[in-house]
Amino acid sequence: MSESPPSQAVARAFVLAAGLGKRMRPVTATLPKPLVEVAGRALLDHALDRAAEAGIAEAVVNVHWLPDLLEGHLARREGLPRITVSDERAELLETGGGVRKALPLLGEGPFVVLNSDSFWLEGPSPNLSRLIDAWDGESMDMLLLVAPTATSLGYEGAGDFLMDADGRLERRGERAVAPFIYAGVAIMTPAIFADTPEGAFSLNLLFDRAIARGRLHGLRLDGQWLHVGTPEAIAAAEERVKASARET
Repeated sequence: MSESPPSQAVARAFVLAAGLGKRMRPVTATLPKPLVEVAGRALLDHALDRAAEAGIAEAVVNVHWLPDLLEGHLARREGLPRITVSDERAELLETGGGVRKALPLLGEGPFVVLNSDSFWLEGPSPNLSRLIDAWDGESMDMLLLVAPTATSLGYEGAGDFLMDADGRLERRGERAVAPFIYAGVAIMTPAIFADTPEGAFSLNLLFDRAIARGRLHGLRLDGQWLHVGTPEAIAAAEERVKASARET
């Protein structure tokens, strides 16, 4: 049996950093949410560091809200990944529209999309490397990192997805509770953006199209996902990181 392809098979990442961070106000009135610090490091840096650890050498970061602060921060970063900025100053394009605009910067192969507030405590194996190794473009349109709803810190919703034994994802019913939530990390290809609308749209459009084809897959996060969505969640995440350090 051949070994899994190296993580460099997915060579680029796109980090979503253009959002307004409304739920994080008043912090985000003067600071972009991706620059909010948890455990002594900006959320954006945590995402980019995970990309570097997985062997990703090139990253694209989109900007809209307080873009000069983000660009200045990125300019001070050292090492990999090498960063290109996708400028959305003129119009906020949401998640799907933001990726679509950046496609010319992302090349022709599969790439990783990370929410800039995707933050988790690792298990025995790094989750982004696990996701890259699990990617199979023959059977998947998209591969999402999903976290158990019940054990995710700072999340109080009903979950997003059901997952079958083969890793295929389905949406939860309207009044149902689902065991998995989207952890803000996905692998996809440029091809799935064919026939998508101009301007702003959500990646949920592509999730639903992939579900209809039976080609939306998930990989369960090994560790704990921390939802850093409000000012109060910052302190809770900080405490969980400290507790994890004491446990190791």
